[in-house]
Amino acid sequence: MILEVFPVGMLQCNCTLLGDETTREAMVIDPGDNIPEILSRLAAHGLTLKQIVITHAHIDHIGGAVKLKRATGASILLNQNDLPLLKMMDVQANWLGIETPEVAPPDESAEHGMEVGIAGHPAQVIHTPGHTPGSVCLYFQPDRLLLAGDTLFAGSIGRTDLPGGDGKQILRSIHDRLLVLPEDLRVIPGHGQETTLGEERQSNPFLVSR
Repeated sequence: MILEVFPVGMLQCNCTLLGDETTREAMVIDPGDNIPEILSRLAAHGLTLKQIVITHAHIDHIGGAVKLKRATGASILLNQNDLPLLKMMDVQANWLGIETPEVAPPDESAEHGMEVGIAGHPAQVIHTPGHTPGSVCLYFQPDRLLLAGDTLFAGSIGRTDLPGGDGKQILRSIHDRLLVLPEDLRVIPGHGQETTLGEERQSNPFLVSR
């Protein structure tokens, strides 16, 4: 497996590139910005992008998706519950004082339980509302990997004070849909350093008090 995680954009969103050495297929998760860098990394590995998955429709995670699709022809998946956030991209850009990126409806909704990914590296979509109504995580069971978006961080959880956020709901999502997964699962969050599910179960201050 080819796996690269690197920060993009002014908010340093973790963009993830996952590829297969045999088929040379790849997927990219949360291409918020820096599309030339993403394209350069794909080319360096000789990979063909097949799928773009967005964990939620905040500008720092989705801002470059249309550019990446236009450059590669890859389809975009985003949970339909975040379409209202997609429609207020100009408002989101104004929060940051940046130009509004081009966005478009996804090619398909990333629904709970559906399989995404590339040959040899399937992932299950886990709908984890709370940070946003359409937030999802990707569970790569064979690779012992969880891409958690902004639902779960090392030592923290996603903020819930933005439109569509719900503090009680995000805790339910984490406890009911993430903490039931294996403890040794490697977790790559939407920002910051990676962790494991066991570490967060034991020491995350937002989770251990429950």
